[in-house]
Amino acid sequence: MARRKRALEVVGSEDVEGKPSRRNRLNFFELAYQRIEELLVHCELKPGQFMTMLELQQITGFGRTPVHHAVNRLSADTLIIIRPRHGLHIAPIDLARERMLLDLRRDMERFVIRLAADRASLSHRNQALHIERLLRERRATLTLDEFNSIDRRIDALVLEAAGEPFLVHTLRPLHTLYRRIGYIHHRFMPGQADLSGTIDHHLGILNAVANRRVEDAVKASDALIDYMGQMFTGMETGIDPRLLDCSIEPLLGA
Repeated sequence: MARRKRALEVVGSEDVEGKPSRRNRLNFFELAYQRIEELLVHCELKPGQFMTMLELQQITGFGRTPVHHAVNRLSADTLIIIRPRHGLHIAPIDLARERMLLDLRRDMERFVIRLAADRASLSHRNQALHIERLLRERRATLTLDEFNSIDRRIDALVLEAAGEPFLVHTLRPLHTLYRRIGYIHHRFMPGQADLSGTIDHHLGILNAVANRRVEDAVKASDALIDYMGQMFTGMETGIDPRLLDCSIEPLLGA
């Protein structure tokens, strides 16, 4: 009986063909998604770029199956367009559309932040205070890449504190869209490299959630969305359109 039990444990640790367990495969799927999402946010996968699945595998270092699953999710998120028999198209940035969707995000964030501030456990509140302290200490020296990493953690923490899994699938694509907009704004718009404004708005959200002040959390969320809305005003006239769609022909062959 003991021998049979040990045999079952060995088989249970991986598939009969020696493949990684389902849990490990799911981890690879999520890691591939996160890696491609990061490449999109930092415009290493340029808006408007065409590429093959194989090229994306080579860039990310993940195999065909994890990348395939990640691309399907990002296609549903409207971030990657799958062109059958022609490969992949990184969706160009449509500023008018994303400005319109900001109203949707505002309403959704109000709902999520209200739940998060009301339901936040001691662990959630402790994490919020820890991130708040880090942002205050590094406010003047934080790089854009570092901030985006922390911003992703804040979004995940708020969604976890809210405690409604449906919201993760709904809001996560919007977070990616606007994290990319923020990256372009601070990286490429003249005179907009300073991160103090966006950091201060995130500090307001973290402090309100950590102290379970529901109405203050909602106000801080609205203030962040208003701040993001202001980015579009300058970008609509001041950004090189090729940063929004690299397939646009350059002027004068530049």
